[in-house]
Amino acid sequence: MKRELELFFTALMFFTRLPVPTLGYSQEKLNASSRYFPLVGVLVGTLSATVFMFSSLVLPLKVSILLSMIASIWITGAFHEDGFADACDGFGGGYNKEKILEIMKDSRIGAFGAIGIFLLLILKFLLLSEIHPMMIPIAIVSGHAISRLLSISLLYSMVYVKEEGKAKPLSTALPLGSLIIASIFGLLPLLLFKKIFILLILIPLILTRSYLSYYFKKHIGGYTGDCLGAAQQVSEIIYYLGIYLLLQWKFI
Repeated sequence: MKRELELFFTALMFFTRLPVPTLGYSQEKLNASSRYFPLVGVLVGTLSATVFMFSSLVLPLKVSILLSMIASIWITGAFHEDGFADACDGFGGGYNKEKILEIMKDSRIGAFGAIGIFLLLILKFLLLSEIHPMMIPIAIVSGHAISRLLSISLLYSMVYVKEEGKAKPLSTALPLGSLIIASIFGLLPLLLFKKIFILLILIPLILTRSYLSYYFKKHIGGYTGDCLGAAQQVSEIIYYLGIYLLLQWKFI
């Protein structure tokens, strides 16, 4: 139990700015902690949803949504958004594997990255704005969890391509047991909807994962840390879109 707690705090330390107990760093711990990536998402989503709920008591809905987005970005240090922007630059501006990896490794943001992250955040804001206010906190918590599950699941079926600075210290493989643990934490928040039809949301997410896996393999032969960040952000958008449609069709 103590070891599992240490692994969770290791994941929390790596993926957020939240204070954690002093831990002895090791690559082995960091690799094993990937199973708690979705659980970190639950925590980040809960904090963001809390910001939304309290701010919505005195502020307009859209302002509250924006504040919740700012909270999640601050908590994670824009870790995943940065990966998405780098992936936009790499795949948008690179013409072969070597060039794509070289661009993604560059810490400077380019036109593709700037435009991509701007459109991503606008789309996320608009989708959350269209979801019923009572459902927004649940959507935020479950969205952060399940999108991280989709991202980390790529470690199970794909190979790591190349070391790229800060993104390297992730596990380069995910054992089946760790994938099962991650799946439990990633899918459990769906129970908050209390409707069996919420499982329909898995269809577009599985299709998204399949396409991203195909796309990354085709262009660079596997994944990088930036690819994982991009997968998390894209799947979060797909998730909110799916929630919106399920609400419109009265499935949930």
